[in-house]
Amino acid sequence: MALGDRPHVLVVEDDHAMRDVLRRYLEQESYDVTVAADGPSGLAAARAGDPDLIVLDVMLPRLSGLEICEELRLTDGSSVPIIMLTALGETDDRIAGLTAGADDYVTKPFSAKELTLRVGSVLRRSLAIIEPQPVAHLVLDGDLAINPVSREALQDGAPLRLTTREFDLLHFFLRHPREVFSREDLLQQVWGWEYGDHSTVTVHVKRLRRKVEPEPTEPCRLVTVYGLGYRWDPSPVDREEAPR
Repeated sequence: MALGDRPHVLVVEDDHAMRDVLRRYLEQESYDVTVAADGPSGLAAARAGDPDLIVLDVMLPRLSGLEICEELRLTDGSSVPIIMLTALGETDDRIAGLTAGADDYVTKPFSAKELTLRVGSVLRRSLAIIEPQPVAHLVLDGDLAINPVSREALQDGAPLRLTTREFDLLHFFLRHPREVFSREDLLQQVWGWEYGDHSTVTVHVKRLRRKVEPEPTEPCRLVTVYGLGYRWDPSPVDREEAPR
């Protein structure tokens, strides 16, 4: 927690009325809130304030939300959860936001209550209490190791930088090897959504493949089952090293 014992949320929104409403609603839900009105100040606040979550509008003066998201992910290596605010019907904006590294999105117009619920859902995953975790309870697959309590992921012993949603998706697949899940299944079981844009899953699968697959364009772990969805195939290393 950056500002105190309460989760710290940064809201980057150029519309004054919207910004004020979000701030008040989030503060009522016991969050510490910092606000920024344009891209450069939003990026500076994200870097200086160590927020636990960022609510980020796509359309911002001087520096777009997409550029901020990419800067935090690619340059800073930050895994802070980001909820992107996009215009209703702008599918390209939503996909671009997810591709840039956003964990979630909410389309305008939306209710402040809806957004605060989404903030709470994402924070519950990202701020899981860190406790000692026996090695035997790690989720393992070849060169991958996942600690679901500390929310740490390792590949070949090195930290694997994953966003909140990427971690949730990888953890889910590792717990359900060789099972096929449709995009609708994943939206419900990983995202907790009863409905939503299936492209959300598609984009996150592509991002996860870039991080865990030797050849992301020819995946051998997170494979597509055409017409049905996706399946996690355990590492060949595990099969080769299994006792005979």
